[in-house]
Amino acid sequence: MDGTAPEPQPTPTAQPLAMPAAAGDQRSPAAGSAAAPAQEAAAGAAEMTVAVGATVRLVAAPTYLKTADPMPMLRPPDLVDADELGQVVGLRALEQLAVRFRRGTFLLERSQLEVVAH
Repeated sequence: MDGTAPEPQPTPTAQPLAMPAAAGDQRSPAAGSAAAPAQEAAAGAAEMTVAVGATVRLVAAPTYLKTADPMPMLRPPDLVDADELGQVVGLRALEQLAVRFRRGTFLLERSQLEVVAH
C-alpha cells in the first residue's frame, strides 16, 4: 500500500430509453387523421336520433326489465308485449333511455329499441 486512494470510476450518465413500438401501436402522427373522428361522429349521429317524446318499440324481448325509478328494480320481461309501443320520457347516460310503456317506465339500451315513424 502506497497510501494513495484509488482513482474514482466515471459514472455513466442517464439517458432516456427508447421503447420499441408495439405491433399494434397506433400512436403515429399519420394514424390520427381527421377522417377517423368525422366517421365516428357520423356513426354516433345515426345512433342518437332518438329524442324525448319519440315512439319506440322493442327489437327483441330482453331477459329482464329495469325500472326507471329512483331505486330501480328488476322486473320480468313479460310486462312489455312484443308489439307494444312506448314513448321515450328521458335520456340517460351510456345510451340508455327511459321508456314509458303501458305497465311502467323502464330503462333500456338504445340498441334494444327501434324508432317507429308515425
